[in-house]
Amino acid sequence: MQQAEFDNKDVNKIKEVLDTGGDEALENVLAEYHPSEIAIAFEHLSKEEQERIVNLLPTEVASETISEMDEEQHPEELLLQLNPEKRKEIIEEFDYDDATDIISQLDADEQEEILEDLDKADAQAIRNLLIYPEDTAGGLMNSSFISVNIHQNKADAINEIIRRSEDIEEFYTIYATDDSNKLAGIVSIKNILKSRADTTINDLLRTDFISVHATADQEEVAKLMSQYNLSAIPVVDENDRLLGQITFDDVMDVLEEENTEDILKISGVSEDEELSGSWQMSVKSRLPWLVINLATAFLAAAVINHFDPTIKRIPIIAGYMTIIAGMGGNAATQALAVTVRRISLNELSDRQAWSAVKKEIIVGLINGAANGIIVFIMAVVFHSNPLLGVVIFLAMTGNLIIAGITGSGIPLILKRLGADPAVASSIIITTFTDVFGFLLILGLASKLLLN
Repeated sequence: MQQAEFDNKDVNKIKEVLDTGGDEALENVLAEYHPSEIAIAFEHLSKEEQERIVNLLPTEVASETISEMDEEQHPEELLLQLNPEKRKEIIEEFDYDDATDIISQLDADEQEEILEDLDKADAQAIRNLLIYPEDTAGGLMNSSFISVNIHQNKADAINEIIRRSEDIEEFYTIYATDDSNKLAGIVSIKNILKSRADTTINDLLRTDFISVHATADQEEVAKLMSQYNLSAIPVVDENDRLLGQITFDDVMDVLEEENTEDILKISGVSEDEELSGSWQMSVKSRLPWLVINLATAFLAAAVINHFDPTIKRIPIIAGYMTIIAGMGGNAATQALAVTVRRISLNELSDRQAWSAVKKEIIVGLINGAANGIIVFIMAVVFHSNPLLGVVIFLAMTGNLIIAGITGSGIPLILKRLGADPAVASSIIITTFTDVFGFLLILGLASKLLLN
C-alpha cells in the first residue's frame, strides 16, 4: 500500500539503514518506496550512497529512479560511477529520450565511453537524438513508437503492431507512413480491429493530425499539445518523414521548466542559476541585475534630491513617499506577471496587446482610487489635513495607473523588439513606479501644499 506523502522521516529512515544496516535490510526498506520517492531521497545522499542503492535495486527500478532525478542532481555523474555492466543494463531500460537527456549532460568523450558499451541499435538511436538541441522537439522526442505502412492489410498491420510493441512499454498512437516513411496520418487500434480482413490502413487513416518539425521549440510543442489535448504528437523532418513522438509526460516536464524559467526571469535571476546551486553561481547570476537596478535607483534618488526643499518643509510627506512607490511596484509586478504569462501562452495580436494594456489601466485606476481613498482618510484622521489627503490620493491613483501601463506595456514592447520580456521588464517597471511615484507626490505637494 503506497503511503500518502514522502517526507523527511522517510529520508532519515533510508539514511539510518544506510549507516547501520546491511544490504538485505536496505533492500527491504527501499522496497517500500516508489522510484520517484527514492529519487527525492537521493537529494540528501552522497554519490557513494546513491551508487550503493542503485546497485541493490532491480534494474527496472534503478532505471526509473535515475530517470526521475532532477537535472540539478546530476544523474549523469551517478551513471559514470557505476560499473559498465550495471550501467549498460540501466540505460537499456531507459526510454531513448530519457537516456539522451541524461547522456547529453556529459562531455563528448564520456558520452562515447557510455555509448560504446551499449548494443549498436540502442547506441545509434541515442546518437541520432543527441544531434538535436535539448530544448527542441528533436531533443524532446522518443524514437520508440509504433507505425504501420498505409498499404498493409488488417492482419499484417496487427502483426506489425504486436512486433513493435514488444519493445515499448506504453503507446498512445499508431502512426501510418508511406513507402518513403513520410507521415500520412494516424490510425486507432480500435478501427483496425473492427475493420474487415481486406481493409488496408489507407482506408482507416485520419489525416487531420497535428505534427511538429524536429527543430521546433519545446515551448511550441507544449502549447500545441495543451491546445489540442493530445496525449502524443509526432515529430517529422523537413521532408515530413516520421522521426519520433513526444508524449504528454515529457511535456509536463517542459511546462514545469518553462514556468520556473519565467519565475526566475521576472525576479531578475538568470535561468542558468540552478535552484540548488552554489552561492558563487547565485552571486554571478544575480549581481549584474542588481548593479543595473542600482543604476536606475539613482534616477529615483535624483528626483528626491530635486524636491529636497519640499521634504524639509513637509517632513511627513517622506513617510507617504515609500507607500506610494511600494504600492506602485507591487501593482506593476502583478501586471507584469499576468502579461508575461499571456505572452508565453499565446502570440498576442496588436488588438489583444492593446486590450491587455487597457485592462491593466482600468485595474490600476480602480485599485489606485480605492487605496487612495483609504490613505486620504488616514491623512485626515491622523494629520487633520484634507489637502495632504488629496495629494496622496492623486499620487496613489496616478502611480497605480502608471504601474498598469508599464507592467503590461513594457513586456509587450520588449517582445516586439525581439527581447525576452521576462528578463528586463522588472528592472524597468521598478524604475518607472519609483520615479513617477516620487514625482507625483512631491510635485503635487509642492504645488498644492506650499502655494
